[in-house]
Amino acid sequence: MLSLSDWITTLSLVFGGCCSNAITLEHITSRYPNAGVLITFFQFLIVSLYGLPKQFTFNDPPESKHTTNGPNGTMSAPTTPRRRWIPRLKNRKVPLLPYFIQVALFFVLSTLNNAAFAYHIPMTVHIVFRSGGMIINMILGWIFTKKRYTARQVVSVLVVTVGIIITTLSASKPKSHAAEVDTPDVSLYAMGISILGLALVLSGFLGLIQDWVFARYIAPAQAEAASNPTGQSSWQENMFYLHSLALPLFYFSKDNISMELTRMSSSPPVLLSLPQSGPLAPYGAGLLVPSIFVYLLLNTCTQLVCVVGVNRLTGRVSSLTVTLILTVRKAISLLLSVAFYGGQGNTEMWAGAGLVFIGTIGYSTGSKSKDQKEKKD
Repeated sequence: MLSLSDWITTLSLVFGGCCSNAITLEHITSRYPNAGVLITFFQFLIVSLYGLPKQFTFNDPPESKHTTNGPNGTMSAPTTPRRRWIPRLKNRKVPLLPYFIQVALFFVLSTLNNAAFAYHIPMTVHIVFRSGGMIINMILGWIFTKKRYTARQVVSVLVVTVGIIITTLSASKPKSHAAEVDTPDVSLYAMGISILGLALVLSGFLGLIQDWVFARYIAPAQAEAASNPTGQSSWQENMFYLHSLALPLFYFSKDNISMELTRMSSSPPVLLSLPQSGPLAPYGAGLLVPSIFVYLLLNTCTQLVCVVGVNRLTGRVSSLTVTLILTVRKAISLLLSVAFYGGQGNTEMWAGAGLVFIGTIGYSTGSKSKDQKEKKD
């Protein structure tokens, strides 16, 4: 059970980090729509660097020694961990092979989600479309794990599907005052929606694998972790390996990353003034940097805050609570997107978004009702 201070901290990370990240992401991609791989690289890098110190230890693995307990036998007692000069990685709860499979899926779907902006996908559609993952999860769960769903869950998924279709079509219509100019963009838009759809399918498979990993490795280790307060949380290990093991994959996109950095370096410069107090104050020192780099830095830092918040939330509350909180977060991000940048909201889009969020909440509450009924039975 989370304390009040834990709730405040976690929700501040989720809403503050994720919502501000969506704003900076839209600012960057609206000016540099092909920067998706570059943005993903910096996001993975900062999360890896943040988690790295928590994965190292200067203690040797704990060993057991045998002590005599009377004439009839011996008992095993843990030895005091020995200190070492060279750090080592902490023992993992999950083997590397399951991580490699998760990393491959996580890397591809993260890259696809950010790359979709190059195909004229508005942030509003991006947010709503990615909220439809439960459709894929239901289908994959029914096929591969033989899950059964309540009538409320099925109806909720149908409502979400209709909402996504309405939202997608509302943004695909060319503007009446420039139909000749915008018509060729419809094919690009359709390609972007296909990319988001593929990312949703991969996300569904990733969810299945994560459920299996949790049941196979993490859940059995939770009892041991409860008796060992010095051990690291499973969400910290998972967050680190999912991001760090994916970093070598960006080697294949080095040309794209280099080209986008070069393009961004030509953006209008902005002067970052140093503090007005201290030894440099009389010189009025400052740093002149391309303005878009400021937004890239903010996006990278807020992504770290968002990832930490979501992982903290996932590791401490039920999946139902996580779904509801993240649904509210996406709704706020949608409102902020329209408030800050405007020009994307229309009646059809809002109707579709409303159906998606209502369906998501209905699906979550339907899952809770099913669990309660099974307990009674």
